[in-house]
Amino acid sequence: MKSFKKELKKYCIYPSYHRIKVIEYLAKHKTHPTVDIIYQELLKEIPTLSKTTVYNTLKLFVEKGIVLVLAIDKNELRYDYNTIPHAHFKCEKCGGIYDIEIPEIESLIRLKDFKVIEFHLYIKGICKKCLTF
Repeated sequence: MKSFKKELKKYCIYPSYHRIKVIEYLAKHKTHPTVDIIYQELLKEIPTLSKTTVYNTLKLFVEKGIVLVLAIDKNELRYDYNTIPHAHFKCEKCGGIYDIEIPEIESLIRLKDFKVIEFHLYIKGICKKCLTF
């Protein structure tokens, strides 16, 4: 928990218990969860937690650049603790979202005469696990 306190302070964010638990959850669960998923899981441990607190915490983390927001589907937002440029693959069968490392991705975001502020690459298909069933 101590390292998450340091990380939040580095971004000038007061490290409240709820904020620490949200960032800790994202770091441990690389499943690109939604607000609802995070809320439901943390509610088991923190019965006084509100969904608004989770939403506002994630909004702050996105604004500070600690977390990425993913809009792979039009009707839901997901959150990613990995802020290093990478692509995302969404399985149309199971709904899983996977990080995809692309070696050339750095050259894609270094465009001559442009300053890239945000970069998203979403790929949809069927994951390896679902293909075997």
